[in-house]
Amino acid sequence: MIEDRIDGATLDGVAATCLWTLRNRAEESRHPGSVFADPLAERLQRRISYDYARFGKPDQIHPLRAAALDFALRAYLDRHPAATVVALGEGLQTTYWRLGRPAVDWRLGRPAVDWLSVDLPPVIDLRRRVLPPEPRVTSIPASALDRAWLAAPDPARGVFISAEGLFMYLERDDVLALIADCAARFPGGQLFFDSIPPWLSRRTLKSGPRGRPPFSTSPEGTDNSGLRLSAGYTVPPMPFGLTVSEAARLLGRIPGVAAVADVQPPPGRGAWRPGTLRRLANLPGLRDLRPSITLVTFAG
Repeated sequence: MIEDRIDGATLDGVAATCLWTLRNRAEESRHPGSVFADPLAERLQRRISYDYARFGKPDQIHPLRAAALDFALRAYLDRHPAATVVALGEGLQTTYWRLGRPAVDWRLGRPAVDWLSVDLPPVIDLRRRVLPPEPRVTSIPASALDRAWLAAPDPARGVFISAEGLFMYLERDDVLALIADCAARFPGGQLFFDSIPPWLSRRTLKSGPRGRPPFSTSPEGTDNSGLRLSAGYTVPPMPFGLTVSEAARLLGRIPGVAAVADVQPPPGRGAWRPGTLRRLANLPGLRDLRPSITLVTFAG
């Protein structure tokens, strides 16, 4: 049976960015030279009607970020097979299905992992309409800053928190306070999040020349309304920027943080292959100018 098409234009602002990341994952999954597979993302992109060309040319940053999360999450669940996964600002991420539906522990033949999807009500509504129902996946229509979700996971079972493409849209004090609350509530847990550098954050907050951000292949041009991926799409303001060095200092700044790791995305195609460009991006003078992925481990 042909599924009904759903209008993605009902989402706007930050909520609409889940369509941007969905498009990039789906296109990379279809690419014949890619090692990233996300067939559910491909299906969702076909079902959700939207002018995806607004996001400019497809880019590998989002699928490689997703692959890095898959690796970190698998490693944590290997150590904590009955943990709770909390996906903050999950959007249309399909991590649960890429991992093979980890709410069922096939070794034990019984449910194991609980999965909490936290996002704004319009996004949760879209997820419910397009994603397969899963009894161990609970949707929470709320802001990630609404601390009510903190009461749901059992800290004793282990908790892994993901915040893909979320923190940059929040205020700095809110992000740091949220990390501190997670560290206090979930000893032994982990938090995975990505960041943009402060210079790029500032670019999104003011008008001026439009350049090509380090995660976009859109052509350069000029515009007077912030950072644009195309003539028809402006990136929402991103007030929170964090360098690799600043992320490392969370270890001494936030009580309960036991370790901070700069996560390298897996190799991709073209410029994303292992080579000179990737080595340059990790030189001390340059690494604070690039986007980054951080894995925080809480003490306990």
